[in-house]
Amino acid sequence: MKLLITGGAGFIGSNLVRHMVKTYPQYHVVNLDALTYAGNKDSLADIDGMANYQFVHGDITDADLVDGLMPGVGAVLHLAAESHVDRSLTDPGSFVRTNVMGTQVLLDAAKRHGVERFVHVSTDEVYGSLGATGFFTEETPLAPNSPYSASKAGSDLLARAYFETFKFPTLITRCSNNYGPFQFPEKLIPLFITNLMEDQQVPVYGDGLNVRDWLHVQDHCLAIDAVLHKGIPGEVYNIGGNNEKTNMEITRTVLSKLGKPESLIRYVQDRPGHDKRYAIDAGKMKRDLGWEPLFTFETGIEQTIQWFLANEAWWRPLKQRGLDAQRAKANQAVKA
Repeated sequence: MKLLITGGAGFIGSNLVRHMVKTYPQYHVVNLDALTYAGNKDSLADIDGMANYQFVHGDITDADLVDGLMPGVGAVLHLAAESHVDRSLTDPGSFVRTNVMGTQVLLDAAKRHGVERFVHVSTDEVYGSLGATGFFTEETPLAPNSPYSASKAGSDLLARAYFETFKFPTLITRCSNNYGPFQFPEKLIPLFITNLMEDQQVPVYGDGLNVRDWLHVQDHCLAIDAVLHKGIPGEVYNIGGNNEKTNMEITRTVLSKLGKPESLIRYVQDRPGHDKRYAIDAGKMKRDLGWEPLFTFETGIEQTIQWFLANEAWWRPLKQRGLDAQRAKANQAVKA
């Protein structure tokens, strides 16, 4: 089978591409990625040149390119997205362009070429914020609170509409916060790990009591694999790690693991529209597809910290690139 994975040079995408290439040598895996700020071909250096893997540099909004890749594709795993909440507050348009319009381009091309399964990978952020109790289920109404989550909700609804209107076999997954190897170093856990490696402060939003459910990226890849091969078209599948933690718990865990003092915590102003709590009910994945996470948070965070300690050559250039971009933006603002 020819398998098209979009966004396969990103964090989750690169882990998923590697999983599919190595688990299914009979598949021909095509990785389409625009290599924007969070895309990094070095994340896939270990499989570059393998006979069943092909990288294509391109944008999912390029209709001609996408159409040219679709002949022979049996399934699409769609992960390409602008995905950083803070960036969506300053540039919502790029999120709408990629996440909504890009998804529409992919759906049209896939439908036209008779693709048999289209797995749209989304986020629990489309559900909005929970109170102190309860869990997101697949029936929870969508109530996004940031430009990022609104754009993802829009793409979810497009995928749903193509199933309802055209009977095109879409499946939607919504995952909780991922962590693990190859995560871009501006995200919370890798940012804290890499900052603390250099005895730099770590920024904690507000009171640090925002709650997220943490899912190891390798567990997420196994879940997407299960949805691809056993999921029912038209269905939504929530994927969670059953690891609710406040940001302060995460912060103190990383500090402790690295032997660093709490004096390195720096509280910063909370971001606008910061959802208080997310928590996933992944019971449907377990009941219907036989999936459940293999990692506890304790084993997963230890593995993740060790990976970043051992792979400084991977993350340091990315972090420097981000710092350079921030400085350039600040200089432009001063000149204006």
